[in-house]
Amino acid sequence: MSAQASGNGASAQPKGRGRRVKNPAPTPASSTGMAQVAERAGVAVSSVSRVLSGHADVSEAMRSRVMAAVEELGYQPNMLAQMLRRGATRTIGFVVGDISNPLLAQITLGAEVALREAGYTMLLTNSVNDPALDAANIGLLQQRRVDGLLLSLSDETSDETVEALARIEAPAVLVDRELPASSGVSAVLSDHRAGITQAVAHLVELGHQRITLIAGSPHVRPTRERINALEEAVEQYPGVVAQVRPGAFTEAHGRAATRELLDSRRPPTALIAGGNQILVGVIGELTGRKVAIPHDLSLVTCDDVPLAQFFTPALATVRRDPYEMGTVAARLLLDRLNGAEPDTTILPAVFHPAASCAPPRS
Repeated sequence: MSAQASGNGASAQPKGRGRRVKNPAPTPASSTGMAQVAERAGVAVSSVSRVLSGHADVSEAMRSRVMAAVEELGYQPNMLAQMLRRGATRTIGFVVGDISNPLLAQITLGAEVALREAGYTMLLTNSVNDPALDAANIGLLQQRRVDGLLLSLSDETSDETVEALARIEAPAVLVDRELPASSGVSAVLSDHRAGITQAVAHLVELGHQRITLIAGSPHVRPTRERINALEEAVEQYPGVVAQVRPGAFTEAHGRAATRELLDSRRPPTALIAGGNQILVGVIGELTGRKVAIPHDLSLVTCDDVPLAQFFTPALATVRRDPYEMGTVAARLLLDRLNGAEPDTTILPAVFHPAASCAPPRS
């Protein structure tokens, strides 16, 4: 009796238990695999793989069934694993010497936008102007199996960097940099010589005979090109004396070099700031000493500073387009990935005169 009561009462199956549910809730993407997609679509796992890899030999009906199943299940394919199987990661590594430099930030932005439009992702590393980190970051990106490299190195003369680059097989593009053995590497360069030559000609025409360039590190191409251009330009003008104060691309170097020059027995009548970070230090020192531009000193800068448009008087500038430089660097690398030979593109650097330059005081 008790067993019968139990069977007719408390142990009865709840309504609906044991029935097959025709439309289950979507499986969480983290636990969904190709097998589940294949089962939902009613096709083989290999067919799912062909659809998701973009294989051309797939019927539209098959593609529609698989993609409908993918959407229903919320499946997210492991794109990295797929790309590794094909021998490509669709990622580009960018080794930047100092991302706090506004110029390099604009170059990076131009490259990233162009690469994204081509279906690539950028991995950015910042070497904080440390050559050892340049080499370490190249090795790190190699471990990440990037398809190619963009290189704006902090020091072109570092043996560690040259050795690290010799170990990679991925194509590379130098961004305004030169390496001892760079014949097999593409490059996008700025014509610094032309810009500095134009600036010197303008200053000489105004009557300046003592011109000083406060330059950045001589271990990178832009500094060497600017120094060489200044020295070659003044050779054309008898009586004109050129000085160079190399150092780092920093505000501190700009300030210290300006202080030393102003305290010298024969200070320059015209200064060229060889970089936008150097310019900040130059202006800081000049302002602190109440040096009037251009009445007491004419000033030229290389590359624009974002807030320079608000500076009074307007700054004479050797300008280039950093965004375009990044875009061209990305395109050169994409060309290499598509089988093109290494190539070099030289972009203009043009002097724009402004009110910060005037004839020197007699």
